[in-house]
Parts: sequence; structure tokens; C-alpha cells
Amino acid sequence: MSANLVCSPPLGQTTIIPADAESVVITACIETEAASEKSWEVALWCNHANSDRWKSFEMKETDEHADTLVVQQKTQSGLRRHWFSVSLTPRPKPTKAVSFTLKFRAAGDEAWQWANEQLSLGDGQLIFEPETISDQELSFYINGMSSELSVKKEASETSDTLLWSLEAPVEAASGETSGCSNHKLGTVTNFSRWFALVRLWSPWLAPRHGKDVYSPDKDAILSAFLRQDGLHVAALAVSGVDDVLTTFTHDNQGNVIIKVSNDSEREGTARVIVAVAKSFGVANASVMYHARKIITRYEQDSGELKAELEAMEKKDLKGQWLEDWYDGLSYCTWNGLGQNLTEDKIHAALASLEKNNINITNLIIDDNWQSLDHEGGGQFQRGWLEFEANKNGFPNGLKSAVTKIREDHKNIVHVAVWHALMGYWGGISSDGQIAKEYKTTTVRNKPGVTARSMLVVDAPDINRMYLDFYRFLERCGISSVKTDAQFALDELASAVDRRRLTRPFQDAWTLNSLRVFYGHAISCMSQLPQILFHSQIPTNKPRLLVRNSDDFFPDQPASHPWHVFCNAHNSLLTQHLNVLPDWDMFQTAHPWARFHAAARCVSGGPIYITDVPGEHDIDLINEMTAQTPRGNTVILRPHVVGKTINAYVGYDEAALLKVGTYVGMQKTGTGILGVFNTTQHPLKDLIRLEEFPGTEVGVYVVRSHSTGQVSAPMSRQRKDKPGLVSVEVGVQGWEILSAFALRSFQLKRSSPAKGSASITVANLGLLGKMTGAAAVVNTEIYVEQRGRLHFWTSLKALGTFGLYVSDLENRSLEDDFMALLFGRPIELHCVRISSACKNVLEIDVARAWKESEQRAGWSNEVAIEVLIR
Repeated sequence: MSANLVCSPPLGQTTIIPADAESVVITACIETEAASEKSWEVALWCNHANSDRWKSFEMKETDEHADTLVVQQKTQSGLRRHWFSVSLTPRPKPTKAVSFTLKFRAAGDEAWQWANEQLSLGDGQLIFEPETISDQELSFYINGMSSELSVKKEASETSDTLLWSLEAPVEAASGETSGCSNHKLGTVTNFSRWFALVRLWSPWLAPRHGKDVYSPDKDAILSAFLRQDGLHVAALAVSGVDDVLTTFTHDNQGNVIIKVSNDSEREGTARVIVAVAKSFGVANASVMYHARKIITRYEQDSGELKAELEAMEKKDLKGQWLEDWYDGLSYCTWNGLGQNLTEDKIHAALASLEKNNINITNLIIDDNWQSLDHEGGGQFQRGWLEFEANKNGFPNGLKSAVTKIREDHKNIVHVAVWHALMGYWGGISSDGQIAKEYKTTTVRNKPGVTARSMLVVDAPDINRMYLDFYRFLERCGISSVKTDAQFALDELASAVDRRRLTRPFQDAWTLNSLRVFYGHAISCMSQLPQILFHSQIPTNKPRLLVRNSDDFFPDQPASHPWHVFCNAHNSLLTQHLNVLPDWDMFQTAHPWARFHAAARCVSGGPIYITDVPGEHDIDLINEMTAQTPRGNTVILRPHVVGKTINAYVGYDEAALLKVGTYVGMQKTGTGILGVFNTTQHPLKDLIRLEEFPGTEVGVYVVRSHSTGQVSAPMSRQRKDKPGLVSVEVGVQGWEILSAFALRSFQLKRSSPAKGSASITVANLGLLGKMTGAAAVVNTEIYVEQRGRLHFWTSLKALGTFGLYVSDLENRSLEDDFMALLFGRPIELHCVRISSACKNVLEIDVARAWKESEQRAGWSNEVAIEVLIR
């Protein structure tokens, strides 16, 4: 075996050094066979001083990282690790990025090896975050702006941020043809990398990345640039005001071009927001917050906001409990049951789930339940006939089918049905009851995947049709809807049709889903700017579930890593909408099932499965979910939307995708990092503590979900020793790492007590769950007057509870601990020390609950106490 090398910061990537870092510590690890007695030399090469000259720095071998947590998916015995580090002091203040690489050799006369060549990676790049932002004009950051652009300095809602709003005119539509114009925003100066969210096609967004020259292959709505001075420039194209659609394109010379289309009969205005900040997250938040202000102001002025608020006041939406909708495990019929959907197939699928003790909370009856014309035709040739379900698949009607579902499966709280925004993929059937009851109009579509023309309900009757339809569904026992094909609004060929129908369809669907279903709705194929900025950014209604990317395609192997990568980047924008991003359904008995499951768990959104009846991975489902004392199945959803922690790393780079999220209160909560290998090669990385969300201050331990290993305590405050976790992830591999905040206490000693008077503990939540920290509802820890440590926590479900105790191996389970469940002692056989970590106390709460024969009272939470003397 030849020596393998990995370093932090990594080669081939750009690393941003925080402003409070007085120096830069470069750490390298050489991995060899244990039997090898060779010593090694490592040298850092970089242009550290403010010049293009490269200089060599000797890296010293150190034993300070000997206790680094090493997480490997396939255990390799007999490995020896040599750790090296060097500190670049003083902190450089370059006007451009610092580049670096490493070379290494066995000590003696052997030839040096360059890490770039061995790892097939380019140089690493260090960009230094500035301490402050000087108050420059926008022209300092963007060169060559068109004189047609009106630029106005704005006050940002984020601190230490420069913000501008830009406007440009666009001519009125002429008949059915939109008014169009292009305006040069210019070239962002001194940037190293760029990232954009583009319109993949009408319904979906997707990420694009690049270096040097801005050149996305499709129209973008969000573009961001990392400058070499450590500043980030974010530009957002705002749509949804006065029928104007604004996006970004380029001119093949690196200039950002503002592309505008106006469907209004009046001259319109293109709107763009630009922010400059010390981090992408702040710049991104600044432009999104200001966009919400623009949209809210517009809706207030136009009276649209007032109409929405008046509609919601008629129902007590605040009193509606949405947690079962967001946090219950859902089953969708689409991939699992196919397109030839019948009532019998649904019952068979539910029976299979129940037989395997999979207690879903929500059932989504997807496409092909409706009554449609042109049986056997393509989906875009078929039109919607009537509200009632089709008689072949549902011979006794929708109400009969739903009634039986609810009678046979008491665990199901919500039954949802699918429908397209305009009825069906091909609109409304001219021969059906709907066409007779409501005013209709024929619309033409743009050339492409949709029908060339179709019949739809016309603007004056859209709201009445939706209210009648949803009241029919409500009478049938339906309590939620999945409204798909919303991109059809963008496919209308005529500016007149888009102007007349876009807002009426959106508003009718939004308001009536609130009136009838209290916000229990899923918006799908709706990532078009006209909807993002009109329906999804305002915060005057409950959060919608919104599909966050293109579909899960079970039979397309190449789609699976891209699906997760795409969702993680789309969430950079959708996190700031009034939505809960939905990463789509997946199948648990599938080669990529665990990859998808881990991604859904860290997404912060709902979890849907679409298993074929009888094809289930029960163990995997148990890792994603937990049972409450009342017997309900819940997902363990983090409090923060999961998204990539590095917006600028492209899909084709040899780098792990890292999805960050957070659970709990600030400073005492848990930072979670989902790590995914989206490449075709095994990858190694040294993950720094600062990559975990919310770990700015304090001491932490990091736990691996797959192995149960726990790191030594680490802190970002120790400048000379970065907290690291070594991770090796194979092809199609993933890992979930959680950084738990430690709390220290001083106990009063009693003579029989073992262990130190100083003790450090951390609440690990439910072990064996991918996001077990999200099971924690509340925690209280204090030292009693008698000197014991009193630990109390409430959990939202049963399972194996984990408590990190710093000196557990020196204590006696029999003499030094007492565990209580709802105030009653837990038997000792339900308590053990973890086999994966000597500092983790495991309490089998599910077994203790079962053996105590307790019954769930009014509370759906589990109260656990641990007393440590």
C-alpha cells in the first residue's frame, strides 16, 4: 500500500478563512500500513506573502491529532496515521486568493511526491474574510453597468451588508407578444468562483457553477460571486410585479445580462437586487429579505394582500395543528403503484405497510384517480371531466374509497389527492361536467412537451371552480391536496393569456386550500419566478410544502446523486421563502435508498416513501422515524432547512457534498452535517468543527450515525488545534455527523462515589436515528443541593436514548446512576454503556416503556430523568 494523504483546508477547493482567525493552520494526515516504520516529511508550498512567488514551509509532525475521530464506511485494520501541521503567521491580507499545495516523501533520500498529482486535484485556495466592508459604490463591485439602469442604495435587514435596488424599463406587450428588453448589469470584479440557480426548464430550478467567466447555460434568477478579497456579491432577479419576468443571462464575455419580459399592456419595470457581504449566507438573505419587502409593498398597494387576509380571517388558521402534516411519515402512490391506479391497489399497499408495522400518517393518492377523457391517450391529450373519481378504478366513488381507508387504517390522519393546477395535464375536457358548469377558454401553449392547445376554466370562474372542487373533496374525507403541473402557466404562448390567468389560478388555489384544507397542501412543479415571488415569498399565511427539485427517478442511476445535490443547492433560495422544501418521495427497497433517506432526514422537510407493496426496508424506515407513546410514527425533522454549506462547489468537483442543518436553541443546540459522495470515486476529507452549523462558541463532541463513534471534545476557540473529523466515504456513500454541545458541572463529592467531581454531559437524543437530536423537545440540567447532577429531558418519541458522560468509564451504573421514566425507576437491564463509545450511556426507553405497561396520557412526549451522584 502506498501512502495516502488528505489535508485541511482541502486541495482543489476554495476555503474561506474567518475574519477572527489570527493565523491559518494547515493540517495533513498521511495514512500507511501499520507495519510500516517509515518516517515522513511534508512541506507546504504557497504564495503566502502578497506576491506571486511560491515559498516552502516545513510541516511539523505532531501527536495533537492522534485522538481525531476517524469515520470509515468499510473498516480497514492495520493503518497508521502520521499528522503534520503548520501555522501561517501572521495572517496575510492579500488582495487576491492564496494558492497552496503539499509535497511529501518518506524521510531520507526518496523523491518528493506532489499531492496534486497523487490526488488528481488542483491547488487549494485560501480566501480571507475581511474584518469590515468599506462603503463603496456598486460600480466598485460591478464594472460596465448600462446607463439605462437606475441604481438606489437601500438599507439592508442584515448587518454589515451593502444593498442596492436596480430598475430598468421594459416596453409594453403588443397584442399576444410580450415586450422584451436586455440590460447589461456588467462584470463582477475580482471574483474567484460563481454560483447560480437557473431555470432548468419551466417548473424547476437547478444549480450551476463556474470559475473566472460567468457563463450559466440557462436563465438564472439568483447569481452569486466569491471575490478574492473575501466578499460575496449576490444578485437576485425579482419577478411577480406587474406581469414582468426578470432573469439573468450572459453575453459570452462574462457580463451579466438582465433579461426582461413584460406581459402587461403598460410599460413595465425590471427589478434586480444586489448585496455585498462577508458571507454568502448574509448576502443571499439580504437580497431575499428585500425582495419580500418589494412584493409585500406591491400587494398592499394593489389590494391583493388585503383580499388574502380577509379570506384567512374567515377561518381560524392559527388554531390549526400542522405538525402532523409536516412531521408524519407519508406514503405516495406514484412510483409504488404506477399510473394505472385503482382503489384495490391502494388498499393492498396500505395493508402491506400495516403488515410490516409501518404506520404512515399521511396518504397521497397521486395521478390517475380523476375522471378523464381520451382513455389510452397520452397525458397531455387527456382532459378533466368531473370532480368524481374515475369509475374503473373507484367504482363506488371517491367518498366510499376514502371512508374505507380511514376505517381500516386509524393511523392515517390526512388523505391527499393529486390534481393539476388547470385540472389535468391536458386541461379540461370539452365533453365533461366541469366544462358545462364553468366558463372556459381555449389557450395555446408554447412548442414543447405540453399539448399545443387546451381548454381551461376561464378567469371569472376559477375561484368558484376551486371552492366547489375542494368542498367536494372535503365531503369525500379528503383533507389535503397535491397541486401539480403549475408550470403550465408559464407555458401559455400568449401574453394575454398569461396576464389573465396566472394570478387568478394561483390565488384561487392558494386561498381555497387555506379555506378548506387549512394550508395542508403541496405545491409541485411551481419553481417558476412568477409563482416564487407572488405566492411563496409572502409570509401572511401558513408555510406551504413545496417540491424543491425535479422528480425522483427510480430507474435512472445517474439521477440519484444529482437529485440530492440539486435539492441541497435549491434550498439556498427556498429556505427564505414561506415554504417547507419537499425533496420528493423515494423507495426504501432501492439501491440508492439509504442515500436518499439520509438526504431527506437532513433536509428539514417532510419524508414520503413510495414503496411497491411488500418491498420495504424496515430497518431503514426505523432509522428515519420513531414511535410515540400513542403509537404514532413521526419523522425526526430538524428545525432548520438543510442546505449545502458551500454554495460554490460544483457537481463535477472531487468534493463531498455537505448539507448543514441545526436542532435546538442557539448555543446549546446540535449542528448536523449530512455528508454525501456524489462522485464516481471514493473520497476522504478532514471536516472542521466550523463546518457544522451553530458551533461558533463552546465545546462539542461529534458523533457518527453509521458507526456510533464519538470524538474527543473540541472547540473553535483553540486557534492552534482545529477540531477535525476524518471521514472516508465510498461511491454512493453518505454519513451523518452531529456536533453536540457539552455542558460542564461541579458535583459535590460523597465518599462512595466514583469518578471526578467535574463532569461534562451532552444530550445525544435518540440513538440509531439519522437525526436523533431532533427527537429532543427540551432539556434541563442542574446540580441539586445534595450534590447530584439532575438531568431531565423530554423526547417526542420512544427509542434508545443517549447521554454523553465525560467520565462514564470510571463510574458504576449500579451505584452512581438512577434513570427514571415519567418519574418511575428504569430497570438496570434497560441501561448500558455503548459498545461504540465508552462515554455514552444508553437507555432503552422503548423497552422500559413497554415493561412498565404505562399508557400515554394527555402528553405525547417522553420524560426521562438521570441522576448522577
